[in-house]
Amino acid sequence: MRIISGKYGHRRFSVPSSFGARPTTDFAKENLFNVLMNLINWEETEALDLFSGTGSIAFELLSRGCRTVTAVEKNHVHATFIAKVGRELKEDNLNLICGDAFRFLNVAQPESFDFIFADPPYALPELASIPELILKRNLLKSKGILVMEHPKEYNFSALPGFFQQRAYGSVNFSLFSI
Repeated sequence: MRIISGKYGHRRFSVPSSFGARPTTDFAKENLFNVLMNLINWEETEALDLFSGTGSIAFELLSRGCRTVTAVEKNHVHATFIAKVGRELKEDNLNLICGDAFRFLNVAQPESFDFIFADPPYALPELASIPELILKRNLLKSKGILVMEHPKEYNFSALPGFFQQRAYGSVNFSLFSI
């Protein structure tokens, strides 16, 4: 896992080979953040990384100066790895929740986040419901941005707030703003 830019830029962390997570590729992550840097002031951002996996996105957000990042990861081994990297970086602005993302979404306070990144397992049966659940629960602050990573078979363009889809190889991102 590599952090692309910011105060931890170019740092690498070895993800255990036993990990079942599919991290966002460096190519896709770099291109997505090039788009987002024109839309978001990271220093004023409170972010949520759902289905955090390796924590790659959470640490990229922290590296770029996010005020706080809440990372939600159900797998205990993955959450332990995220906690370990957080300790190595001496990062105080990471709020790690080892728990179910859907349960978290149902208890999170409305208008809690400026930025939400959701990268569920592609085989997750409920994948298609995630953007709508986030939008219906009103979890984004005004002018907040939601990025949903998904396989190409999904099309979220009919949902409220959708403003673009980006594809980088086999990785697709749908972007929403409220």
